[in-house]
Amino acid sequence: MQIKNSVLAKIEHGFKTFKPSEKKVAKFIMDNPVEVIELSIKKLAKKCNTSEATIIRFCRTLNLGGYQDLKIALSVDITQIEKKEKIIHDVIEADDNVKEILNKISVGNIKAIEDTKKVLNVDNLEEAIDAVNKAKSIYIFSAGASSVVALDAQYKFARINIPVVMYFDSHMQLTSCVHLTEKDVAIAISNSGRTKDVIKALSIAKEKGATTIAITQYGQSPVVKVSDITLFTANVENNFRSGAMASRIAQLNIIDSLFIGVACKRYDDVIRHLKVTREVVDAMKEN
Repeated sequence: MQIKNSVLAKIEHGFKTFKPSEKKVAKFIMDNPVEVIELSIKKLAKKCNTSEATIIRFCRTLNLGGYQDLKIALSVDITQIEKKEKIIHDVIEADDNVKEILNKISVGNIKAIEDTKKVLNVDNLEEAIDAVNKAKSIYIFSAGASSVVALDAQYKFARINIPVVMYFDSHMQLTSCVHLTEKDVAIAISNSGRTKDVIKALSIAKEKGATTIAITQYGQSPVVKVSDITLFTANVENNFRSGAMASRIAQLNIIDSLFIGVACKRYDDVIRHLKVTREVVDAMKEN
């Protein structure tokens, strides 16, 4: 059996969203991953002061078939950790010099992308690419820093002649989503997954029959409940807003993957569209 995603990363990034009983299991696994591999489900339940049923439910929360799958996934993670030195995202201090700031931000961004690869379900990404490729139009809902990512997506898809509707104004997002149909795709970009306006817009889009996609940090959140396809990013936290910056990088990485995935499916058309748009832009440049 091939484990596509790091189960330890899923547990770490989803910890805050777990139920109290599940947090007991999660904490023990994070603190003792090697020991868990040798434990029966009965012994693990005893060590966590919980029930075997809770452990089974916890495995399902992680999208695993059962306890045996959890142990296999843990063994894969442990092997990878032993082979590769773990990157530590240092906290940025007020008295850091420019070189230290650059290094820490760079490491944080790299880690955000690497951790996102661990929690992102590739099957979900493929499903999202297919949905966008077949869509009549794309509507993107976002707020705050995530709107920069939404704008980047709009620019990218517009260049290959895929209609994208994106508004910074939350009221316009709400009024535009009422016109969606089953032929459209709605994408919500929300790091927390709890931005009310974004959730409301996506839920309306879902009611109208559109395929809904959420790009959000790993774990259970309100936006996940109204999305047909969820594309998880790593849960990045730090001071000086570096967490928000790293999460933006992870979101952009997913948008790039979506864009290239769609471009590969319609390669000839994309090359033609890119050539035309490049010629128009180049004509405006000074010699």
